Amino acid sequence: MVAVSTAAPASSHTAPPSGTGSAAPGRPVGTRRWSPSPRWAARILMANLVGQVGIIGTGGAVRLTGSGLGCSTWPQCEPGQFTPVMHEAVTWHPFIEFGNRTLTGVLGVLGLATVLVVWSRTDRSRAFRLLGLVPLLGVVLQAVIGGVTVLLDLHPAVVGVHFLVSMGLVAASAALVVRNREGDGPPVRLASPAVRRLSKALVPVAAVVVGLGVLVTGSGPYSGDEEIAYRLALDPVAMAKVHAAAVWLYGAGVVALVILVHRGPAQPRVRRGVLVLVGVTLLQGAIGYVQYFTGLPQALVAAHMIGAALLVVAQTNQVLALRERPTVDGDAATAPPRPAGHPGELVAG
Repeated sequence: MVAVSTAAPASSHTAPPSGTGSAAPGRPVGTRRWSPSPRWAARILMANLVGQVGIIGTGGAVRLTGSGLGCSTWPQCEPGQFTPVMHEAVTWHPFIEFGNRTLTGVLGVLGLATVLVVWSRTDRSRAFRLLGLVPLLGVVLQAVIGGVTVLLDLHPAVVGVHFLVSMGLVAASAALVVRNREGDGPPVRLASPAVRRLSKALVPVAAVVVGLGVLVTGSGPYSGDEEIAYRLALDPVAMAKVHAAAVWLYGAGVVALVILVHRGPAQPRVRRGVLVLVGVTLLQGAIGYVQYFTGLPQALVAAHMIGAALLVVAQTNQVLALRERPTVDGDAATAPPRPAGHPGELVAG
């Protein structure tokens, strides 16, 4: 699982461990230093991303089954006990809510593993290592927001914030997976200026789509509890139409992006990113319309929530696929070959 570098002490001077960049000041020759193998580092970061998407699904299950107050308080499940207690009058709601809380603990472990993986790479940039802190800090923040949600009886505004923070963690985790495969050299552009501009313009539109989806849900029928039904004072049908309009705008932008990439020079990495984005967008749009016209069945609503997370992953990957980052000490030979006429200029910064 891990690679450990060693060096025989040839003198009293310090020397950098093999394959790890410059040694930390004062590190004696011959000391052992923990460093994950590239394969295990990639697995841990991918597991963190899967977990961040997965907890959106389990959180949706809590809401859709009316189990949001299955545990009546926080951080305990019930006053004086941290776990549900089985008795004759107990329902399955406490166990669904407690299961979601347990997954938060799993995410905490994955977040800690992510920090260890990223911060063991002292040869990587500070920006990359700071990004590695986001999942763990985000899990802590989400635990607090989740507790506030319970204490405020599932107020839809707080529930919406809870969901949007999860989306931000999904985006950060997806970026970590991509950045782990790259170096920290100057970014090299892999697509035309028009493709880059449109791709970046799609990001705020995607954020609006997700935000409007939160408002639709906050005014819809699933409050998260069978007795307490706080809802936003909005017309759910009108909000659904506004949400759909934003989705069509986003979809039009994705279609335009496909046309630009198809007509201009672009590396396979760029084309793959766009194709994945198209596929996820079409699937998510189809699920959205089917759930609306079939009366919002729970299974489709849950699929739509997970689809939103996958859309964030696809959009993040698509934007990051527009450039590559070679290793710091590499030269032009470290970058993949470019087709003739390819826009391969350096990005400033």
